[in-house]
Amino acid sequence: MAVDIVVNAAGLGAQAIAALTPAYPAARIPRLVLAKGNYFGFAGRPAFTHLIYPAPVDGGLGVHVTLDLGGRMRFGPDVEWLDREDYVVDPGRAAAFEARIRGYWPGLPAGALVPDYAGIRPKLTGPGEPAADFRIDGPADHGLDGLVQLFGIESPGLTACLSIAAAVAEMVTRL
Repeated sequence: MAVDIVVNAAGLGAQAIAALTPAYPAARIPRLVLAKGNYFGFAGRPAFTHLIYPAPVDGGLGVHVTLDLGGRMRFGPDVEWLDREDYVVDPGRAAAFEARIRGYWPGLPAGALVPDYAGIRPKLTGPGEPAADFRIDGPADHGLDGLVQLFGIESPGLTACLSIAAAVAEMVTRL
């Protein structure tokens, strides 16, 4: 089966897909850096009714407060640099979370955090490196008609998905 347009938006798998793409220049495939974001839930009634974002940290937005649709309060993500995918939340990270949270909520009760979930962000740069934004690689960049590669799409890329979709649609409709 032949196709006219291929958009690789595979997130953590984007580099692997690009490497399997015939004639795609290997030199254009950026390094994939895995940044795990752990979250801890709060074992108690929510203390906040809105999101709180502290100052960003190297590689992330800082441990902030989120509220789910059920009103449950969670804290995260932190930044844990990985060599391989691992979604287990280490309960031992709770102490570091408590210290960060107390920067904006001194009244956090001791022992009130419970491991919740983790996600992995597909970054293009690692610890100690200047942050790089996501990359959209279209035909004008690599010379292959009908192919668009998306690398390193994470927040704020996900919150900008409609704009990214419009940019990709513009690239492929020029064919």
